Amino acid sequence: MLHTKTAIKPEDIIEIVLRRRWFIIIPFCLSIIAGICLSFTLPKIYRASTLILVQAQRVPTNYVRSVISAGIESRINMISQQIMSRTKLENIIDQFKLFSEPEHEKMYMEDKIEDIRERISVNIISRREADAFTISFEDTDPERVMRVTNTLATYFIDENLKVREAQAIGTTDFLDDELNNIKAQLEELEETLLIYRKKFMGELPEQLETNLRILDRQQEQLIEKQKNFRNAKNMLIAFEKQMLELQNMQNDVSMFSTDGLVEFEAEGSTRVDQLGEQLSILKTRYTDKHPDVMRLKRMIAELEDQIDQELSESEESEESEEEVFFGNNYQELQMAQRNEITKEIKTIEADISKIQEQITIYQKRVENTPKREQELLSLKRNYANIKGTYDSLLKRKLEAAISVNMEKKQKGEQFRVIDPARLPEKTIKPNMKRLFVLTLAAGLVVGCGLVFLLEYFDTSFRRPEDIDSLLGVPVIAILPSVIHPEDIKKRRLNLFFSIFSIIIISFLLAGFAVLTFKGVDKTLEFVRSFIKIL
Repeated sequence: MLHTKTAIKPEDIIEIVLRRRWFIIIPFCLSIIAGICLSFTLPKIYRASTLILVQAQRVPTNYVRSVISAGIESRINMISQQIMSRTKLENIIDQFKLFSEPEHEKMYMEDKIEDIRERISVNIISRREADAFTISFEDTDPERVMRVTNTLATYFIDENLKVREAQAIGTTDFLDDELNNIKAQLEELEETLLIYRKKFMGELPEQLETNLRILDRQQEQLIEKQKNFRNAKNMLIAFEKQMLELQNMQNDVSMFSTDGLVEFEAEGSTRVDQLGEQLSILKTRYTDKHPDVMRLKRMIAELEDQIDQELSESEESEESEEEVFFGNNYQELQMAQRNEITKEIKTIEADISKIQEQITIYQKRVENTPKREQELLSLKRNYANIKGTYDSLLKRKLEAAISVNMEKKQKGEQFRVIDPARLPEKTIKPNMKRLFVLTLAAGLVVGCGLVFLLEYFDTSFRRPEDIDSLLGVPVIAILPSVIHPEDIKKRRLNLFFSIFSIIIISFLLAGFAVLTFKGVDKTLEFVRSFIKIL
């Protein structure tokens, strides 16, 4: 009795199993039969897979660098989304007549597409040597599974080429647009620099040295002109002094006396000597082509000619008339020389004023040079930055153009089928091994559960120890059971059916195992061939 607190021994368990064997045999047999029926009735799902290798670009990256920077996982995911789009899946459904069975006639297209998406799987295999990925498809028709899987692989390869080429072209177009924008900015800044240089020509930093040299020369010319101005002023003062002395002399002495003429000649000679001394001084400083030297030579020559002319004319006329005429001509000569010196002084003053204006201009240029240098430096810095960006973009555009040509010629990274999809021979659904294990476990669990429940609720005593342990009353005697001949026949018949049922279960179990490990299709083919042989 199970309610007793006595320990259950192995022989007790064996006795219970033998006594309740039909509660184990029948559920176990029914479970095996159910498993065999399920193996034939459950829909058979096949899976085909293809292995695609991600082949690196054929041109070394040292020569041509690809503009595709996305990782393999992101690119495969992106291509998967494109392949599993509604348009692509509708093409696959129409091409391979999927869902053409009568039970799928009322099925909506959205449900069909969602079902196809669930049956397509893409798995990435990342390794150190190379990257690869697999494409799998599941369906009830093995040949259709193979064809759909190979078609999906073709879609992946073609879409990868399109995506890479589109990305390369998109990169090139983007760089081209940016290059045009930077080029416009560069040309605008070049125009600004040109206008700035034209506007402040003469104040630029590279002209500072030239301005300083010109300023030095102007200052030297100013000093020279100022010296010439002082000399001319002194000469004018000397002329005016001589003219004043001449007038005083003419007032004191008779105009027609011979002594006056001699004195006038002596005065002219003195004037020639003075001019000669000034000429000698100027020659020590300047060459014969200097304007002041040439002017003094001309004055000396004119003065000498005038004296000679007056002397020759005085010999032909009367003494008084000669003296008056000579004195008047000499006075006119002095006035002409004075006017010439005055004109020369004005010319020198104009030159000095012009030189001072030039000096002021160049001094202002020199003073403005640091300011222009800072402004020009800012413009050049902006120009250099934009020029560097332009050069960089131009280089990248050329590289992108080469990369586009590489992608168009299919020399870049490609997908290559390593293991194409083959005709599947074994189903993946239902999982026969799992069904086999679950079927056996279900039969044993149901049978053992029934035996446990029957024994649990059974209140009969099976052993004398059960009475002693439960009631606490010692057993005085045990009466042997009386076996009737009919009971013997029933036991033998029960034993026969038990052995027969065990044989049947063994055959069913063996057949179920063959179906599980060999497959339903192969098992059926074997049975058909065996029947033909018989």
